Amino acid sequence: MPTAETPDTSEANAFFGRRKGKRLRPGQEARLATLLPQRLLPDPRTDRAAYADLAALFPHRPERIVLEIGFGGGEHLAHRAREDRAAGFIGVEPFVNGMAKMLAAIDEDDLANVRLFDQDAALLLPALPDASLEAVYLLYPDPWPKRRNRKRRFVSLATLSEIARVLEPGGTFRFASDIDDYVGWTLVRAAAEPRLAWTARTADDWRTPFPGWPGTRYEAKAIREGRVPSYLGFVRVDADAGAGR
Repeated sequence: MPTAETPDTSEANAFFGRRKGKRLRPGQEARLATLLPQRLLPDPRTDRAAYADLAALFPHRPERIVLEIGFGGGEHLAHRAREDRAAGFIGVEPFVNGMAKMLAAIDEDDLANVRLFDQDAALLLPALPDASLEAVYLLYPDPWPKRRNRKRRFVSLATLSEIARVLEPGGTFRFASDIDDYVGWTLVRAAAEPRLAWTARTADDWRTPFPGWPGTRYEAKAIREGRVPSYLGFVRVDADAGAGR
């Protein structure tokens, strides 16, 4: 039976909330019907072999691949993809309206270096090869603040183990949230993963946004409502080095 530290990938216990919000505009519907199938990654439950060579999923065979889990409206993912077109970016977002916004950015800015996954990231992570990613971003994930729902938080011992596995040595995991309880929750679980070392040395290190940070709508809302975001950075180390933190 799934526990708070074992992912349950059934829809009822997924790490995300609703699938769809307000009604989409005709242009958004059209991109979902035509552009999304071109950029959508295979379902790893039926075609896991497709992930053996991640670079082959992109037209330019990138040497660097970055994953963003739950990209929301796509502001951060689109910004990173624009500034580094030589890299490959995988964006995960089950929320249809967020996917529609990201497809608009891909279409308008010709972001050929982005591939998409519209299901739970817990299904995707196990299919990714070891040491295949340069960076993983998890920005403002659903906080599930009620105690009975915390098992639905994406951060767990199991998911952090998977993130550590897929990061290349020296690769980075970056987490941002405006929910203090979730920040603490993440630090506790990351401390139990010997392959992830927290990079902060002073308080400013977790209060300052990541380099090249473009901001997101969730961050702007949090600041308007008086909440202070935290930005946690971790680097992938070998287990012996991590144990010495």
